[in-house]
Amino acid sequence: MPSQGCTAVTRIRVLLADDHPQFSELAETLLNSTFEVVAKVGDGWALFDAALKLKPDVIVTDISMPLLNGIEAARSLKGSGCTSPVVFLTAHGGGDFIHACLAAGGLGFVSKRRMATDLIRAIWEALRGHIFVSPLATSATG
Repeated sequence: MPSQGCTAVTRIRVLLADDHPQFSELAETLLNSTFEVVAKVGDGWALFDAALKLKPDVIVTDISMPLLNGIEAARSLKGSGCTSPVVFLTAHGGGDFIHACLAAGGLGFVSKRRMATDLIRAIWEALRGHIFVSPLATSATG
């Protein structure tokens, strides 16, 4: 991790987008053990606005959200010049969803069922520019 001076350590800044408050709280608790969650939002437009304003190190987003889904939000962010890597955290699975997420610029695809084991790893891989897909994501349904 980068450090500033002798005492402060800069943590990786994560923007979290999920429209289910209870799940968002669980994800935030998991992420805060390693990263700093700089904001939580509940829809795709709020994700778009927060990403441009906060410039997080990484974005973790659900696919199904109101107003603008996570795939469209990621595509719009990429088109606007946002360089934050995107990791999708979703109940959806299967090749079509994975392909759509990767085509929108995502570097991670994590099944919500594997959040505890895969999410932090997926974030580190995305920060390195590598793609990570949960092992069960290709057979999950959502």
